[in-house]
Amino acid sequence: MHEYTSRTRVWGLTCPGFPEEVSRARRWTRDILHGSPLAEDAELIVSELSANAILHTASGLESGRFHLALAVSGRAIALSVTDDGGAATTPKAEDQADDAEHGRGLSLVGVIAHRVVIHDSDGGRTVTAELFTDARRGEGLC
Repeated sequence: MHEYTSRTRVWGLTCPGFPEEVSRARRWTRDILHGSPLAEDAELIVSELSANAILHTASGLESGRFHLALAVSGRAIALSVTDDGGAATTPKAEDQADDAEHGRGLSLVGVIAHRVVIHDSDGGRTVTAELFTDARRGEGLC
């Protein structure tokens, strides 16, 4: 392989921080991953992470936005959502009461994904969920 080529394909999408954009993010993910056995899991992850960005950060404000990145290689699918920042706390998976209406999204992502990484920056926070195409390949990487 040539040193400047990669078999990894990367897509990006920036959405305004409106609730209806979560369904757009799901469709975009589904279209890119059409035919992949991991498409439904990826779609659910993108939905949860996009909704969290809108609900809990400046992405949900009038001029807010969130950015999606989707990378596909022969080994993994990586889904990243970057918000506009402004959240007072770092997201974390927590156990919620059975009757709680919110707070299960990141826990669900953690169950579906093989690895979840949260990265803070000056401009916001990026949550990346990775799905390994062969779960055995991901062993020891978490």
